Amino acid sequence: MAIHGTVALHDLTAGYGRRTVLRGLSAELPRAEVTAVVGPNGSGKSTLLAVLAGVIRPGHGRVERGGARRPGYVVQRSAVSDTLPITVRDTVAMGRWALRGPWKRLTAADWAVVDACLSRLGILDLAGRRLGALSGGQRQRALLAQGLAQEPDLLLLDEPATGLDLEARQYVRTVLEEEKARGVTVVHATHDLDMALRAEHCLLLNDGRLIAQGPPSAVLTTQALSGVFGGALLGRGGQS
Repeated sequence: MAIHGTVALHDLTAGYGRRTVLRGLSAELPRAEVTAVVGPNGSGKSTLLAVLAGVIRPGHGRVERGGARRPGYVVQRSAVSDTLPITVRDTVAMGRWALRGPWKRLTAADWAVVDACLSRLGILDLAGRRLGALSGGQRQRALLAQGLAQEPDLLLLDEPATGLDLEARQYVRTVLEEEKARGVTVVHATHDLDMALRAEHCLLLNDGRLIAQGPPSAVLTTQALSGVFGGALLGRGGQS
């Protein structure tokens, strides 16, 4: 039986229709720590997060989660349409709807959580603006605030810092550390070597298979990265 908050993957196979992406993946993600999922494009990082979030059902194997709450799932900002007629505050409030259900009116306590999450990401002053009018970094912070508003015990983030400026990246890093300190299990996919090395645990994927897992310093060796990425190694911070 999994410990509260721990995530275990057992011989996981998953994909889209007849296209298999993840192939026989087994791993355990430590409770209340940050796990970085690293691999080239097409390696299965986003698919793994979608399976953990319950968006994709495994074709084979199973996911064992110790937490009782619904995972908080933060997609890449490119997955959200620029044309959505919704404010930043309402975007973050959707995290409370996911927790309470879409037909229940949000309480004053819910809105206090929404504003607190906006403040933590430094975008409270943007609450009334349309989401599509924000810069890429501001929008990513709004999506992260939405995930935090769910108050999950498992937080999943798909490339949360890609393309962000230094200020926005620092907000993301701070939030990940704060959530870990609160006992939340954090899993994020990343191409950023600095972000990956800050994690406590790391999964290295290639072609839908687990190549290695363990402490990032042991997993993300020059030899391992060269074998997976070839000449195009992970980036180090900054915009990409």
